[in-house]
Amino acid sequence: MTQTTSNQPKFAPQISVSATYMRGGTSKGTFFKLSDLPERCQVAGESRDNFLLRVIGSPDPYGKQIDGLGNGSSSTSKTVILSEAKQADHDVNYLFGQVNIAKPMIDWAGNCGNLTAAVGACAINMGLVAADKVARSISASTNSGICEVRIWQQNIGKTIIAHVPVYMDKQGKVQVQETGDFELDGVTFPAAEVKIEFIDPVDASSAMFPTNNLVDDFDVSGCGLNADSVKATFISAGIPTIFMKAADLGFTGTELQGDINSDSELLAKLENIRARGGVAMGLFKDESEAQSSQHIPKIAWVGPAQSYSASSGKAVDVNEIDLVVRAMSMGQLHHAMMGTAAVAIAAAATTQGTLVNEAAGGGELNEVRFGHPSGTLLVGGKTEQVDGRWQAKKVSMSRSARRIMVGEVFVPADAF
Repeated sequence: MTQTTSNQPKFAPQISVSATYMRGGTSKGTFFKLSDLPERCQVAGESRDNFLLRVIGSPDPYGKQIDGLGNGSSSTSKTVILSEAKQADHDVNYLFGQVNIAKPMIDWAGNCGNLTAAVGACAINMGLVAADKVARSISASTNSGICEVRIWQQNIGKTIIAHVPVYMDKQGKVQVQETGDFELDGVTFPAAEVKIEFIDPVDASSAMFPTNNLVDDFDVSGCGLNADSVKATFISAGIPTIFMKAADLGFTGTELQGDINSDSELLAKLENIRARGGVAMGLFKDESEAQSSQHIPKIAWVGPAQSYSASSGKAVDVNEIDLVVRAMSMGQLHHAMMGTAAVAIAAAATTQGTLVNEAAGGGELNEVRFGHPSGTLLVGGKTEQVDGRWQAKKVSMSRSARRIMVGEVFVPADAF
């Protein structure tokens, strides 16, 4: 009996999808235009998540994401999907996905403040911002200008305004200015400054301080600290964040990644505290739910201004800053500061009576410069009490962004 063999290949071909790889602030991510994605990946669901996981190279038990565009860091394990804005008076819809490195999971619960800095520029380059609006941004006298891109942040349902520098090239075409002399600690090379405004980062109907207190007695019994209760400020602005005093955690506030990320026992302790804080903020019913919500809440610690050496070796002088802040991201100490956590810092620092405000010297503040592992960052904010409740009206900061690659990303067809 003759046995026939199939000529069909026993492997999955790769498909290619248009993508842009960008740095935004101190993060990097892979950006897609929604209409460029495979049809079944244009809606929320398993296909979309599996596609993006494969793009980034997760889940990876080795923690390196060698077979994808990630880089084994929470700051680079990120995806963005941009589309035409459906909300009135907005230019682009921005959806962010934080890809877990080791687990087959994407967290869609929050925003990435750093990559926000790249959204406006990427939207212009993808043709999602009306060409006539971009052209009107150009001054005839300088052949340059600032294009105000109004972003709808889909994850959190908020408006963000990016002030993107543009110029007219020799061919008379308007381009995004990406190079410049603005220096951002945590980024090696200078670039063009992009000013970002987070408008009403807290819903008027929501509590900026979910416990209704500026400072709480936080029950941390069984979490491995020397006390069963410590002071904490719980805030939901930018991203839900638990602020604690560095000293209560046995820290100084000048820690670098090497001091934290190599200590598995310490990381477990901080994760237990984060889970406990999530329950206190009403984000979780019980602490076990924290395992499926790595992106929120964040845990951070603050201390008074002090001199220290940044991760680059750069000296940060006590007189340059108002306070020091360190924050955890996806189970690791962040190498600089998450943009959304910077929003929380600004909102808390400009609200009298919070731990962040007190660490910055207390009193009425409208901006602070804080020290982080890579250097310093200036943030501004405006908070006020309305009907007895605190509200953040606006938070602002400066970042930069740059295209690194525009082309096609390849994914095995059977991956999603």
